[in-house]
Amino acid sequence: MPTTRQDAWTQDEDLLLAEVILRHIRDGGTQLQAFEEVGRQLSRTAAACGFRWNSCVRKQYKTGIELAKKQRKELKKQAVPDFEDDINVIVAEAKAQTQAIVSSNVQEISFSIVLDYLRELHEKAKKHRDHSENIDVYKGKIKLLEKQLNDLTAQNEKLSKELKLIEEDYRALIEIMERARKMVVLQEEDRQQKVKFQMDKNGNLERVEK
Repeated sequence: MPTTRQDAWTQDEDLLLAEVILRHIRDGGTQLQAFEEVGRQLSRTAAACGFRWNSCVRKQYKTGIELAKKQRKELKKQAVPDFEDDINVIVAEAKAQTQAIVSSNVQEISFSIVLDYLRELHEKAKKHRDHSENIDVYKGKIKLLEKQLNDLTAQNEKLSKELKLIEEDYRALIEIMERARKMVVLQEEDRQQKVKFQMDKNGNLERVEK
């Protein structure tokens, strides 16, 4: 027994597809709109409906298609005069209303537009001016900070040099004090030995016989 595909089209579905498409042709619609309508009713995609119509169903309804096209032409011929009359009336009324609105409100509209435009320009100019002033303030602060940084750097270099000189003087003083202490100790010892010490020009102690 042959199996039936779950997505296979039934005769009722083919009939519904044909009826909807012929109606759209007769009413001046498009085939895509017809495919979408059938797809919604049958839970199928518009592409699937289009493929089914073009591959299988269409050739069975050639006569119906031609008849639907003729009916569409007849409906167009009947609707054109009335439609053109309605359009002319609508256009005339729209022109009259537009002219009345323009005549009564042109001055108000013009002044309103100009006033809004001037206000917008004023706000933009104010924002630009405030922005420029803020930039100038920041530039001034940056220059002041740079000057303070340069002053602190110079002061730091000066203090470093002074500290180095103080350290050198301190070491020299310690050396002199140490030599003096040694000389006092040696002289105290030499009193008993009757030996005299004196400091040479280089700051070193030398022994001198009495």
